[in-house]
Order: sequence, then structure tokens, then C-alpha cells
Amino acid sequence: MTHKPLLATVLGQRQERPPIWIMRQAGRYLPEYREVRSHTKNFLELCYTPDLATEVTLQPLRRFDLDAAILFSDILVVPDALGQNVRFEQGEGPVLDPVSAQTIAALKPERALEHLAPVLETVRRLGAALAPEKTLIGFCGSPWTVATYMIGGRGSTDQAAARLFALRHPEAFEALIDILVATSVDYLVAQFEAGADVVQLFESWALNLDDVAFEERVIGPNRRIVEGVRARVPNAPIIGFPRGAAGNLARYAARTGVNALGLDYATPLDFAVKHLPNTLPVQGNLDPLRLVAGGDQLDARVDSIIEAFSDRPHIFNLGHGIVPETPIEHVARLVDRVKNG
Repeated sequence: MTHKPLLATVLGQRQERPPIWIMRQAGRYLPEYREVRSHTKNFLELCYTPDLATEVTLQPLRRFDLDAAILFSDILVVPDALGQNVRFEQGEGPVLDPVSAQTIAALKPERALEHLAPVLETVRRLGAALAPEKTLIGFCGSPWTVATYMIGGRGSTDQAAARLFALRHPEAFEALIDILVATSVDYLVAQFEAGADVVQLFESWALNLDDVAFEERVIGPNRRIVEGVRARVPNAPIIGFPRGAAGNLARYAARTGVNALGLDYATPLDFAVKHLPNTLPVQGNLDPLRLVAGGDQLDARVDSIIEAFSDRPHIFNLGHGIVPETPIEHVARLVDRVKNG
């Protein structure tokens, strides 16, 4: 079997130089992406058209020596597949018709995988197209994060609508989480069966929760997904990315059972080194705006991150998604720095 450095790192093998991929690496900072996007009616059409989704997934690997491709899709294809009205509005991002305690029962998990068939076809095509040493990453949103959009109707800075809903309507909230856990397990298993090498759980809104809520809404559902996937795909490699988890990071890693832990850019390097076992693979955590600014400060921060994690398996990445205004030459500089020092 061809050696895949990034997959090997997820599985606990330290590499001489850390492998690298970039969250949102297929996206608006690339003119070739903008060209493809300009010919689609909306963002979801792009996600559900295998020819186009395959093309934009591969675009960044043609420019840069990245070690992985990540499926081009979105975490909100799951509520869309469940029958919730999801749309992406120019200048506003995702907008959903909010679910209520009464309408959660109307969701249709039995139709989800059929609806997501085009995404799975994209995974199959990517598996056939990628060079053998490149890792193919699949993903889904974690239940709490997806639920915040389903309940609030859009992203928010404090997730107040979902937090209140969980407290005021605990039974309805648990029913929603149960649907999302089961659907996510089916979806991730299908991605592995279609050719994904590893999957990532995006818990993008792990912040703004007290310790009890974090245990119930983040750790519990993520653990159920990990266990559910591995019951059907033994030893499935899984990365967890609980953005904003802060002091809950070690607990999340230990209790969910993920293979590797993604770190956001607010996680201090010395905190991660001190509180995370050096056998635990970590991923991250460059501030995306350092990549926008570039220059000597970028080189210095890249070097300090690599040095901090030099005694453990480490995947170099940003601490959140790349932003549209990122200069392409800065990305090339980053990849070269990581690969060649």
C-alpha cells in the first residue's frame, strides 16, 4: 500500500515534516473556483453536482503540494437532506427555516442518504482521481453545531437560540440530536465506503457552553458518532475539531475517542503541549489572518508551531478556514515553509 503521510499521522505516526492541508482549501481565494462557481445557480447546486464538486476539490492540489484533498461540500447538506429548507444567500451565508419543538418530528432521516447520493458520488470520483499518496478527507458537521443552525436559522455569535431551546425543550432537543447522530453515522460510513481515508467532525460552535452543556451537547454526541461509525467501519480514522473548546480540549479527545484533535488558533501552544498527551496527533493552529498578512511573521509563526509539536504526530493546518482575501503566493509560501523549512 502506498504511504499516505497525512493518514499515517492521524493514525499516530510522527513524520519527519508535518503533512499539510488547509481548511476551506477549495474556495473563494482561488480564481478557478470563482470561475466554476459563477456558472452555478447557487452554492448547493455546486455541492450536489459531482463533476463540479470533484473539480473544485482537486483545484488546490494542482497549485500546491498539499497532502490531502477534503471533499467539497458543506455541513448543512445534512439538514437539507433531512427536509429542512436550506439556502445560501449572497452576503448573508446560510439561511434555514428554523425547526421548532413541534416540527422536529417532521424531519425525514429515512431519505437523507438518497438525497446525499451526489455527494457520495463525488467521493467515489475523488478516490479514483487522487494520487495514491494523497489522503482523501470526508466530513460532516457535529450534531450540536448543525443543531445551532437548524434551530437558530443562521449562524450567530453566541448560539443563544439553540442554547435556550436545549434548556426549555430538552426532550425535543434530544430528539433532534438523536436524528443528527444517526444520520451523521450513516453519512460518514457511506463516505468511507465510497473511498474516504479519514473523516473530520466539525464542531464549529463548541464555544459558549458551560462544562455541563459541553459534556451533554458536544462530547456525548461526538462520542456516539465515533462509536457508531467504528461499529461498521472498524478502526475508522477520525479527526475531531471542537473549535473554541479551550479547557475542554483534553476531555473532548479522551472521551470521544477521536484519533486526532484539531486546534483552533486561540489555543496557546504551551497549553496544548502541557495538557494533551504527546501520543495524541494534533492538527492546526495557524491564525488565517497571519496567512493573509504573510511576510516574516508568517514564517516565524509557522516555525514556532512546528517546533511546539515536534515531539508528537502533527498535521499542519490553519486554526479555522482560509479566508477569501488570502493571496495565493502566501499559501505557496506556507506550504513550502512547512514542507522544506
